[in-house]
Amino acid sequence: MATKELLAEQLVPASTVLMTVECQQGVVGADSALPELAKVARESGALRNVARLVAAAHEAGVQVLHAVAERRPDGRGASRNARLFRAAERLPVQQYSGSRAVRIAEPIEVADEDIVVRRLHGLSPMAGTDVDALLRNLGCRTLIVTGVSANVAIPNAVFDAVNLGYTAVVAADAIAGVPADYTPAMIRNTLALVATVAGTDAILGCLGAGRRVTRA
Repeated sequence: MATKELLAEQLVPASTVLMTVECQQGVVGADSALPELAKVARESGALRNVARLVAAAHEAGVQVLHAVAERRPDGRGASRNARLFRAAERLPVQQYSGSRAVRIAEPIEVADEDIVVRRLHGLSPMAGTDVDALLRNLGCRTLIVTGVSANVAIPNAVFDAVNLGYTAVVAADAIAGVPADYTPAMIRNTLALVATVAGTDAILGCLGAGRRVTRA
């Protein structure tokens, strides 16, 4: 885990953005298309910790960005070049644009100043989306990554952030994957090599210590 000094250096509110990944009703909500993942996200406390971090970011004036995965009912533009995508087409709950499934799940609160970025293809919330351009326009240097899943989207987000020159901070207890014991293994053996890893309480301590930033 990162030291308090390192976190304080990296988590400057004016240049930090908090990103939630696929924290949507159809993924981690009560009517999830992936009930095992939803169960782990809730029972592990990961979803609750995402909500805590979002609330603290709002209080500190840290920009929050919600990355949502969805698809058109006609499937146009959707990826089909991996087994994961083809399996998703057969799930009982579909992440259709405009449906309840793509709304941000409770207990996360979405503020008016939050930015929601929706993608129709691929595995990453950053590759092929507006996220990179938005982060640069926001003056972001450090990206806090939260959400699901530790199996696919979270490592994609971290790798893309690092490759694009951002410092990635992974909230270790605010991400989830399946099976439950996969997440700490992924963090320890992969994400810790490229990102700063910290617990929610440590990140909250840094965000709470900073003066609130007012963004234009």
